[in-house]
Amino acid sequence: MTLITKIIRNTVLLQMLLCGAFTIAQNTSTPEDIHQSVQTQTDLIFDELVKIRRDFHMHPEVSGEEKRTSAQIAAYLRDLGLEVKTGVGGYGVVGILDTGRPGKKIAWRADIDAMPSSEPDVVDFASKNEGVRHICGHDIHTTVGMGIANVLASQKEKLTGTIYFVFQPKEEINEGASAMIADGLFDLIQPDEIYGLHVSPYPVGTIATKAANVFNHFTVVEITYKASNNQDAIVDFTKSLMANAQTYGPDHKFWDPNSVFSLKLGVTHPNTIFKDYDALMHELNVKQTNDTLKMRILLNTSSKERLDAFLPMIKNKIETSAYAKDLLSVSYNLMPGLPVMETPINDAALTKASLKSITNVYGPQSVISLYGVPPFQFSDDFAYFQKEVPGVYYFLGVSNMEKGIAGMPHTPNFEADEEAIRTGVNYFSSMIIERL
Repeated sequence: MTLITKIIRNTVLLQMLLCGAFTIAQNTSTPEDIHQSVQTQTDLIFDELVKIRRDFHMHPEVSGEEKRTSAQIAAYLRDLGLEVKTGVGGYGVVGILDTGRPGKKIAWRADIDAMPSSEPDVVDFASKNEGVRHICGHDIHTTVGMGIANVLASQKEKLTGTIYFVFQPKEEINEGASAMIADGLFDLIQPDEIYGLHVSPYPVGTIATKAANVFNHFTVVEITYKASNNQDAIVDFTKSLMANAQTYGPDHKFWDPNSVFSLKLGVTHPNTIFKDYDALMHELNVKQTNDTLKMRILLNTSSKERLDAFLPMIKNKIETSAYAKDLLSVSYNLMPGLPVMETPINDAALTKASLKSITNVYGPQSVISLYGVPPFQFSDDFAYFQKEVPGVYYFLGVSNMEKGIAGMPHTPNFEADEEAIRTGVNYFSSMIIERL
């Protein structure tokens, strides 16, 4: 059974557990008619949004070259009557919907860049730019952001406060968010909260998130000793030390990508194996020079707290060993070519409040609760925005087992059910309204 097939199977089981229809639920804080208006407007523009998404998909642009994409976004926002700023941190676009009434200020972020890919596209509206594809779903992210802007602009007279729409370039190379910030993004806008999303293999019609970490933390542990005639013993000691320091061994189901979406082991189970872990990938890399003996290994942890605690623990064990006199340093030091990445960390209070606002309107079956984070090198520079403003990062389900769509980003045959656009626009338009 292939990875994609197993993801589809587990998606089927999730959909069965979520019990079918996604209907509007009783809302306790905002008049229900505005959320019905949200859905009505989304339905009215849905076909247009699908065309927009397919246009972006056919004309993908890699990081730093999003000229056409940003121009399309800016023109659309201007037609909605928003104030628009362009050229922010490169091809970044900012749209401002000011209701003219006092209230909260909320930002919505969407990343807009595509990726290099030489694999053939799997959809009829295939990429026309050779070697470039939207296999990470940013065409959907962009379209959802534009759809939310449309829906909220249509409800402007019923709203208070200000909504900012941040369309970010260069996410795939981990530069866009910091570039926009350095270019004065938060001089242009002053949000109280910020939200964003990423497509995921969860069932279409659902969203998912959790408080705190939504991705793992990863870096390289680098241990340097003095050159020694006792090299073999030092290497054996360090290998044993690192193996015993991790919570999961290399043969455990922990490293099987299929386990991530398993209903018994995966991140949607309260007792998931992907919670509270320190795990090491690959073998210990050993390099000797005339003066030093240097060892490196890739570390994955489930939280920043565990990452911060791991290094002192390793250093202490070496300093209390027979090899203390040989130790020069223990540090985190990413390998050349591996970018330094911040990891999105969701504000706990906003996570709870924003999830409640969605379930109040669309029912509890609209949300998949997460309890862990996968041990793979995924991240998003949305984290840089969260360092400035409290926020929440969501996952938008794009899989549909009836259509054979698994919706796994960064895979050659990536595909998404476009009904996810409707879900994203509805849920997050209502969420923003509730948060204003």
